[in-house]
Amino acid sequence: MQEKHANKLMTLSGILVVAACLSASLGLAGCEKEGGAEEVGRKMDQTAERMGTQLEATKASMDEKAERSGNYLEDAAITAKIKAEILGESALKVLQIDVTTIDGVVTLSGTVDSQLSFERATEVARNNQGVKSVENNLVVK
Repeated sequence: MQEKHANKLMTLSGILVVAACLSASLGLAGCEKEGGAEEVGRKMDQTAERMGTQLEATKASMDEKAERSGNYLEDAAITAKIKAEILGESALKVLQIDVTTIDGVVTLSGTVDSQLSFERATEVARNNQGVKSVENNLVVK
């Protein structure tokens, strides 16, 4: 993931270099006019500033997307681990317990056969690394 991020930044850097060269070429052509050098310099500065702003915005967007991807993978790992532990519990494995995780918040839903199973499922979910909180929506039947 970081390699993709670096490649995109390198591509953006290449675009900046091409744009800067183009601006410089246009600037040299504009120097033939009287007072044109100042105008060209001002336009080059504006272009460089806009491109810098766009590059920063693109970098921030890519960083945010990389972070969201990382969070999704962490949540999926938490969910898988909790499901495996529930299946490892003889009292819980026969029950219909659904597990979802969003930003470290685990939600348990479904039905259990007793208050003891309800509490044990909560405990199993809570005792996993990365779990921020547990919302237990299990129904005791």
